Amino acid sequence: MKSNFFLRVIIVLLGIMTIFPAQAENISAEQAQIWANDNGRLLLETFREPDIQTRYKKLDELFIRFVDMEYVSKFVMGRYWRQMTVEQQERYRQLFKRYALATYKSFPLDFAANLSYKVGNAIVENGFTTVSAVITVTLDPSTGPQEFLLQFRLHKNKGQIQLVDIKLAESSLILSFRSKITSQISELENEIEWFLEDFEMSTAALEQSNRNKLGFQEQ
Repeated sequence: MKSNFFLRVIIVLLGIMTIFPAQAENISAEQAQIWANDNGRLLLETFREPDIQTRYKKLDELFIRFVDMEYVSKFVMGRYWRQMTVEQQERYRQLFKRYALATYKSFPLDFAANLSYKVGNAIVENGFTTVSAVITVTLDPSTGPQEFLLQFRLHKNKGQIQLVDIKLAESSLILSFRSKITSQISELENEIEWFLEDFEMSTAALEQSNRNKLGFQEQ
């Protein structure tokens, strides 16, 4: 139960906030802390939007604004990226964007009303800046608040600060996605076309599930 909650928090945070940058620019610790604090407040405010259609419209806009989808989609494919044709790469990019937008919608956000977070220290190393934050959630008043330590890894790409990974303890969300995707391809005998067909069907099914649950059409 607790592990499912961890996954839910991480996926939502990654999905709303935000990898091969052409040339990563350094972000100072102070810049990273300000970015994480400002966007964390914006995220929590958006979570609490009472109108569900307005809420998810805003969340989609934040996702598109902050996620480096080019990097993420390419990274999770690993070595299989080089085996794809240009047409397959473009088809996959579009599918991955749909998949990412649909994935965060599949998780309930009602816990966000009892969620807060505080930005901690930031460390600059190897072209990235890692910000630590403490997430505090009260799910059951009888047990009191629970705290979880997360790390946001940031870089600056084309002048914009973007999130490139989220870690809970030593667990990397980006690497988890990569392991899932590459395992699926391997199970399909490394056939990219078969994978894309399966990916299309699973993404469409997730989108339909969201439409049924949330009561509005995907953008």
